[in-house]
This record gives sequence, structure tokens and C-alpha cells, in this order.
Amino acid sequence: MTTKPDCPTTPMQLTAPTPGLITAPEPRDDRTFEMRFTSTPRGARLARRLVAVRLDAWGIPYGAEPHDEIVLIVAELTANAVRHGHVPGRDFHLRVHAPDDGRNVRVEVTDTRAERIPRRPALPDPAGIEETGRGLLLVSGLAARWDWHPSPDGPGKTVWAEYVLPGRTASAAMGKEADAVSRALG
Repeated sequence: MTTKPDCPTTPMQLTAPTPGLITAPEPRDDRTFEMRFTSTPRGARLARRLVAVRLDAWGIPYGAEPHDEIVLIVAELTANAVRHGHVPGRDFHLRVHAPDDGRNVRVEVTDTRAERIPRRPALPDPAGIEETGRGLLLVSGLAARWDWHPSPDGPGKTVWAEYVLPGRTASAAMGKEADAVSRALG
């Protein structure tokens, strides 16, 4: 004998909130994309492609210089997370944030390897014979600024870069300290 519910075709409603169920995200005033990816070349490639689609949806179209440069920043930071920040069994976290003010786009990549930190600032090898290691040079050339900090949620680090969209000044994206520098220079 089997037990059957009274009315199997009637939808049931929860009488009280159930912890652990996924709920719809709260509406946001800004544009943010974040996701975890496997620390593999495939994960980095998927992150780059999803960011490209998201930027297009946010009004930064395919083929536009800002789109291509932001995607290149994402590609370099995620490749570094895979190559230098990989810990077996741990993913990397990507967050791309474009405030509604349209001034800049911030890319953050968090990995779980705290002992391998990027050099500040990214300097080229003086001998110029290295075939790798130029990713952060590209990032520093494309981004208004970049840096890293220890991950607040556990082991690891977050490397971030801010890209200023065209028509905006670097000082608008970087805040008061850049304003002070530009006033001092002239």
C-alpha cells in the first residue's frame, strides 16, 4: 500500500519562511554581476564570456573599445587567479560592478591563495626576456587604477581594477585624491 497526498495536483504554499530556500534577489540601483567559477582555464574563459554578454546588456556594446578593454581586464585577472591563485578544490569569485552613474566599471577577482600576491606596481622585467608575466602590465595600462587586498571572507586575496568609461575623467572615478593631484599639477 502506498501513501498518497490528499490532492497531488494542488500547489502547496509554505505557511512560514523556510531558511535555505533561494529567494528572488532584492532590486538594486546598480548593475552588479558576480559568480563563482572553477579555477581552471575553462572557468576563466566562461567568466570572460559571461562578462562580455553582461556588459552588452548594460549598454557597453560588443566591438566598442570600453567593452573590449574591460573584457581584457577580466581575462587577465581571471587567468591570474587560475594560474597563480589556484588551490585544488577551490573556486575563484568574480564580481563586476557598474554603478548607475556610468562613470566606471570595477572588476574584482578573489582567489584562495594568500601567499602569492601581485607586485605593486606591475613593473616589466628589465631584461625583457620573460614570455609571461605581462598581464598586470596590461591591466595597469587599461585601468584607471588597480590594487589588491586580503580577502575579508577567508583565506586568499582580491585583485581589483577600475576602468573609467569614455567621457568621464579619471578624477571622477578615483575621487578626491585624484582631484587634489590634478589641482596641484596645474
